[in-house]
Amino acid sequence: MGILSSAHGRVLLFVFHLIFNAAAAAAAAGRWDLLQGSIGVSAMHMQLLHNDRVIIFDRTDVGPSNLTLAGGACRHDPNELSMKVDCTAHSAEYDVAANAFRPLTVLTDTWCSSGTVAPDGTLVQTGGYNDGDRNARTFSPCANAAACDWTEHQNVLAVRRWYATNQILPDGRAIIIGGTGQFNYEFYPKTNGADAAEIPLPFLSQTHDPEENNLYPFVHLNIDGNLFIFANNRAILFDYVRNAVVTTYPEMPGGDPRNYPSTGSSVLLPLKPAPTEAEVLVCGGAPTGSWVQASQHGNFLPALATCGRIKINDAAPEWAMETMPMPRVMGDMVLLPSGEVLIINGAGTGAAGWEIGHNPALAPVLYRPDAAPGARFAVQAQGTVPRMYHSTAVLLRDGRVLVGGSNPHERYVFADVEYPTDLSLEAFSPEYLDPAFAALRPQIISPLLLINHGTPFPLRFHVGQLSANGVSVTMASPAFATHSFSMNQRLLILETMNPRAVGDAVYEVIATAPAKAALAPPGYYMVFVVNNGIPSEGVWAQIQ
Repeated sequence: MGILSSAHGRVLLFVFHLIFNAAAAAAAAGRWDLLQGSIGVSAMHMQLLHNDRVIIFDRTDVGPSNLTLAGGACRHDPNELSMKVDCTAHSAEYDVAANAFRPLTVLTDTWCSSGTVAPDGTLVQTGGYNDGDRNARTFSPCANAAACDWTEHQNVLAVRRWYATNQILPDGRAIIIGGTGQFNYEFYPKTNGADAAEIPLPFLSQTHDPEENNLYPFVHLNIDGNLFIFANNRAILFDYVRNAVVTTYPEMPGGDPRNYPSTGSSVLLPLKPAPTEAEVLVCGGAPTGSWVQASQHGNFLPALATCGRIKINDAAPEWAMETMPMPRVMGDMVLLPSGEVLIINGAGTGAAGWEIGHNPALAPVLYRPDAAPGARFAVQAQGTVPRMYHSTAVLLRDGRVLVGGSNPHERYVFADVEYPTDLSLEAFSPEYLDPAFAALRPQIISPLLLINHGTPFPLRFHVGQLSANGVSVTMASPAFATHSFSMNQRLLILETMNPRAVGDAVYEVIATAPAKAALAPPGYYMVFVVNNGIPSEGVWAQIQ
């Protein structure tokens, strides 16, 4: 081919530097760490509690897990579809600080169920399959953590709830919306006679398609106390007190479905101090017909690469569409204490379901809501473990994101398949945890907080280098993650006064708790001090 000209050489050198710099930037954008090679249970569902333990559970009809129940115990269930006598666990408790886990005993089938955390910090988990589809289960952190386990409440739901969505309400109850064959909602716990029955919600039947479906609808508590409900490709603002639709939003452009099995994800974007508006972001999913093509014809269509963003309280709300760096179905969206959104897990083709997702999306994407359109997405460091169907991700108090699960099979299958069942736990550390930012990272030195709505509270923190722009204080609710949607997830940016020095590199900032329960329902939150985009480790606070 001859000798390259010096001009060509300069071009190649320039291209090499671009590739090298891009690779270096990607390497700096977050870090993956393996925490546990196997916890014995696939993390279909995950919930962080205020004792820094994560409750993880799968379904009970998957056959034996790889985690034995403690003390030689066995579960005896004559109604079980898989094993009438099962001596393996289908739930585990993960201790974040100790990086250790232990088996838990869940009695009836929790397959594709839902949950919330009650104001007192108790995990309230509802529904499932078979003999568990009308049950509720509770898990309360206790003084002797090793003695805590599930408590089962039989047939307390009005109807079977399989693939339903829960949302904590301002009064501390949970509303349970939809599920397979259920175009209605109900409340739990049942505080009065009116709570006993299910209540029709025609929007769910109107958006139902027997092939595309609208299971696990995206539900967010609006700042006015009403509920934003997204199903299939449409959304409403719903007043559950009056059982009335307040707003009908336009169909998302493109018309493609975004809910299970065309599984996208959604978040309520971080709420500003004393918010007067709220925005919802819906990302990814699978195009119309993808589930049928994948499950019936073995044709795996590219996932959706679009996101829709909408101001849900506008007089004439409209969707603003954006494009992710890559398509993604079954992705999880996690609100970070910095105010950014992490999009993680999932696949590039196919749909949600057994054996029908392909091309794992190994690289997370960061979304910066306040950046200019067109400059909001940033690709992060690529992982190595495919996190496909039945994978989850939750924010931890130290700012990492716990990632687990992936079982696209009816049973646990570890060999001779393209994507084996994965029982490992990993942590993704966003770039703000890089040691290069150590001087900017605040360290809160205040104890556990008990705060009231609308009330100022002090936070003392140590930091090596205080930003000239001051600091912000954010509050994140621990979310119930399953099937690419984190129920009850919200991040609030609080009103704060400028910090004052109270010692050597020690400062105090006064923040004001959200004014009302519609902004922050009662319960436990992680509170962070954020300095120039770098968050502290959080402290737990309870809003009564």
